[in-house]
Amino acid sequence: MAEAIAFSKEADRSTRYLELVPQIEALVSGESDLIANLANVSAVLKEVFGFFWVGFYLKKGDQLVLGPFQGPLACTRIDLDKGVCGHSFTTEQTVIVPNVDEFPGHIACASASRSEIVVPLFDASGTIVGVLDVDSDRLDDFSEIDAHGLEKITRTLTKVLT
Repeated sequence: MAEAIAFSKEADRSTRYLELVPQIEALVSGESDLIANLANVSAVLKEVFGFFWVGFYLKKGDQLVLGPFQGPLACTRIDLDKGVCGHSFTTEQTVIVPNVDEFPGHIACASASRSEIVVPLFDASGTIVGVLDVDSDRLDDFSEIDAHGLEKITRTLTKVLT
């Protein structure tokens, strides 16, 4: 069982994602429990990138329900058609929001959140089952580099989603 993640603290995000993806693959490959895997991935992303908030919302009924996360208190339930998470879920697309105050219908779970990226999470059959939500306390903090890196990580998780 892994107890630490090795990464270059001074490297750019692209390099850190390259270093991180194989380690996350190794971390989740030996564990079949979804909650344990999502908890560890949240912790790793928070540690490596220092994001303000990192976590998962999983579809339960007609809502997204808070799953494992790292950061301050969060919204517990989000309707599928609300906020950035709901938009990512219903469109099944990664959504980058440079300024959350300019996103129509943004749900302010934490007032310190300034920008956000949400990546859909699919199971092995290709059905969307939730989202990975990452918030920053800085404006315009996410780019296509983050989209590609986080999408690789969610594809790794697809292997353990049933």
